[in-house]
Amino acid sequence: MWMKTVFWGLLLFMLVATTMAVEYGARSHNSGPWSWCDPATGYKVSTLTGCRAMVKLQCVGSQVPEAVLGDCCQQLANINNEWCRCGDLSSMLRSVYQELGVREGKEVLPGCLKEVMKLTAASVPEVCKVPIPNPSGDRAGVCYWAAYPDT
Repeated sequence: MWMKTVFWGLLLFMLVATTMAVEYGARSHNSGPWSWCDPATGYKVSTLTGCRAMVKLQCVGSQVPEAVLGDCCQQLANINNEWCRCGDLSSMLRSVYQELGVREGKEVLPGCLKEVMKLTAASVPEVCKVPIPNPSGDRAGVCYWAAYPDT
């Protein structure tokens, strides 16, 4: 009798585990939902042109026009997988650094420090009220990579 109980228990466990794997898109190379955002898997990174403009303007202390803010927030909200939003912002920030020729220096634009630009970009989800996953529980609405140097 206990063999039947074990069999049905294992069968139920497999059914639940398979359902969860399908629900969360588990694959053998997947280490979490954020890996769905990897361009190597076919994900197309958003350029976030509106956010580029907004971050540059905010960093130098300029007023951000409502249209630029709206474009940025809409572009960020259009990224369907919320796990990819911070990654796309990080890619956008790296491309801004590359465009401006920023290497190790502290100043990105006249009057704009690299650290300020990074924190500005990381806070875009909060400014736009666009949800992002926050597994750590702290810094709600701010991309996690803002806490790390060399981003």
